[in-house]
Amino acid sequence: MNEENILNAVSIEKDVDGFHPLNIGRLAMRGREPLFVPCTPKGCIELLHRYGIDIKGKKAVVIGRSNIVGLPVSLLLQRGDATVTTVHSRTINPEEITRQADIIISAVGHPNMVRGSWIKPGAVVIDVGINPVDDANSPRGYQLVGDVCYEEACKVASAVTPVPGGVGPMTIAMLLSNTLISAKRAHKFQ
Repeated sequence: MNEENILNAVSIEKDVDGFHPLNIGRLAMRGREPLFVPCTPKGCIELLHRYGIDIKGKKAVVIGRSNIVGLPVSLLLQRGDATVTTVHSRTINPEEITRQADIIISAVGHPNMVRGSWIKPGAVVIDVGINPVDDANSPRGYQLVGDVCYEEACKVASAVTPVPGGVGPMTIAMLLSNTLISAKRAHKFQ
């Protein structure tokens, strides 16, 4: 299957996931608005807003540069007037760069990669990662953990999202929000 062909086949008016190239392009351009914002990044920003965490003027580090989370959440943080740095697999000294951040959003898919030593005291950490790790004591034989070592992060950060139960429910809520927006738009309902 060709991802690009599939994304282009979805009508932009029905792209409630927010992955259509025109939606991402509009998100990236100043003065333009996408019809839909990707759900997980939208949920991350909603969490920050709901908890009264100001983005404007803050240093933000996004760990991961995927089209699904990393890139769009970076664009949303920039729209909120944060100074954004992206850390990825080729970044030199990711720990040092991350430690400068007021806001950290990790979406890299490596269990417990971000340690407490990576986090500036008082920073806000949003952990998008959801990774299965072997656990013989669990009925399933594994447990789910994030990209961030939660126990260590809690000792340093002012706020940390749990895994599971943090960003996942926000992704679902934002998908429902986008679906409602789409239905209202389709039926010209205010």
